[in-house]
Amino acid sequence: MHGPNLVSWLLAVLTAASGGYCLSRLRRAPCTPVTAPAVPGAGPGRLRTHEADLAEGLMGFGMAAMAVAGTAVPGEVWAWVYGPPAVLLVLAAARRPDRRAHRLHHAVGALAMTYMALAMTAAPGHAGHHPAAGSPALTGALLAYFGGYALWSGSRLLSGPGGTAAVASTGLPRACRLSMGIGMFAMLLTM
Repeated sequence: MHGPNLVSWLLAVLTAASGGYCLSRLRRAPCTPVTAPAVPGAGPGRLRTHEADLAEGLMGFGMAAMAVAGTAVPGEVWAWVYGPPAVLLVLAAARRPDRRAHRLHHAVGALAMTYMALAMTAAPGHAGHHPAAGSPALTGALLAYFGGYALWSGSRLLSGPGGTAAVASTGLPRACRLSMGIGMFAMLLTM
């Protein structure tokens, strides 16, 4: 990742902590989907499976590694890490509509990570000068998407039932998703 080292390390700590929490939920959560409302009075609940926790854990640790390692790891390696999960998530979204939006969000994230790795490898900075990497239009579209996602997930975190802030079991996963959305936005911004 281009940019100051302090920002890279802070982003790495934030996203690694989020990824670690998501992977820890794999151990604690039952493998069967839960259809009860996540928050009492919030309406019908969403299916919660290990797929989302696994995808979010992969994104969290991958973002941490990319923020620190940056161009030290060849872009092709990152493409092989994030490309296949992106393809699988797109295919799963096309096959099952019940989790389509969530799977497509993770696919966009995986494709964005692949794009950033390949773009940073194609235009590495030198001696403090970092040329613009990647397509400005695609980078702008991804910035708009992840900026909007961060605002949307932040508003969901702050607005619980009855106007109270979401806390406990529903608040922490939302906070992790928010931090990863902000992290993705920051990584794109420094390209």
